[in-house]
Amino acid sequence: MASAAVTSFIVFIPFLFLMLNSSAAHYIPCSESLVEIAQGKHISHCKKLTTLGVEFGWEVSKHDERQIDILVSKRLNNAEMMWLAWGVNPQVRPQMVGTRAIIGIRQLNGSAGAKTYNITADTKLGCRLQPSEIDVQVKNMSLDYVASFDYLTLHATIVLPSIYNISRLNHVWQVGYGAQGAEPAMHPTALQNFDSTETIDLKNGSAQHVGGFERRLRKVHGVLNIIGWGTFLPAGVIIARYFPYPLELGAYRYHLHVACQIIGYNLGVVGWSIGLWLGQASKEYKFKVHRIFSIFIFTFTTLQVLALRWKPHKTDDYRKYWNMYHHFLGYALLAVISLNIFHGIDILKPDHSWKRAYVGILGVFGVIVTALEIFTWAKYLTEDKKPKPDVGPGPGPGNPKPGSGRAVAAAAAETQPPT
Repeated sequence: MASAAVTSFIVFIPFLFLMLNSSAAHYIPCSESLVEIAQGKHISHCKKLTTLGVEFGWEVSKHDERQIDILVSKRLNNAEMMWLAWGVNPQVRPQMVGTRAIIGIRQLNGSAGAKTYNITADTKLGCRLQPSEIDVQVKNMSLDYVASFDYLTLHATIVLPSIYNISRLNHVWQVGYGAQGAEPAMHPTALQNFDSTETIDLKNGSAQHVGGFERRLRKVHGVLNIIGWGTFLPAGVIIARYFPYPLELGAYRYHLHVACQIIGYNLGVVGWSIGLWLGQASKEYKFKVHRIFSIFIFTFTTLQVLALRWKPHKTDDYRKYWNMYHHFLGYALLAVISLNIFHGIDILKPDHSWKRAYVGILGVFGVIVTALEIFTWAKYLTEDKKPKPDVGPGPGPGNPKPGSGRAVAAAAAETQPPT
């Protein structure tokens, strides 16, 4: 009952965070470097977009709100990025297909230029993307590399047709790393590349993200698995391995071990179930390795937990072989769990605090295990060198009481030389 209560409380915390998190994106101002670049182009509004490290600046004309100066930028950080894209979509929701895009391509020789493109369903299938006219008037297109700040910037003035609403403008952004002439190559297929869409209100900068609920569920999925499978399960293994000796806890050791395993398993299963739902809900991307590892972890952790009820008795002849299998599978699962958590963090690409936090958890476990292992061996070697008292068998029918006549006779007989 206590384990169930703790599990429910821990599960409740991420979901509370999920409910309190509004679907509206926070307005995060641009970096100081881009603000300086934007001011040079008379653009006063600027925000960081949610993915790919792209920043977006805009200025709505005072005379015609359909005329907008846009500035899309990304810091290169020594990356050889070849193209930068931004576009609008007149459909109900922001998405790649149907986008009227401006794509700036930086050639290997250092030259750069920008053209307009229609992103169609054929583009999604991998067909070549060629420059074409779009139904949005675009003026003064340019792609520039600002060497002093290491920024690649795409600048243009657009005039939107009447079907667009600047209070609910669907816009899309993208980056890529290859091009042949005016034909950009396929962009990477990471989560951030598929999530680079939003509906923005150009009057105040607020934005709504399609799929924002799924994005927050990914974080809940990651947090639950890090806490459950990545923290409680290893803690249970450490308790089982070291707490009978040198840290004697008596009967509490088994209860602590079981509690950690049950809590960790329950949290992991909830996180795993969310991951399965996310995998089914995502049509654009699949992560096969992550999925295979997660199914392996769920299957064999379930098998390990079932050992609480279905394990051989201590008197069974094959109990020692079962112990070997149980311990080996447990250690193997810990290795696969750690590998899959790092793989999941690489897929999600949150801020660096996630990976640092998990590395910190592993570091704490490593210090604890090292200290307990040293203490165990030191205590074992110390006790092994102590002289052990010779404790004879107690008195009985075959062992007379010390000091009795039978005992003295027996001792005398033992001291007689052999004949």
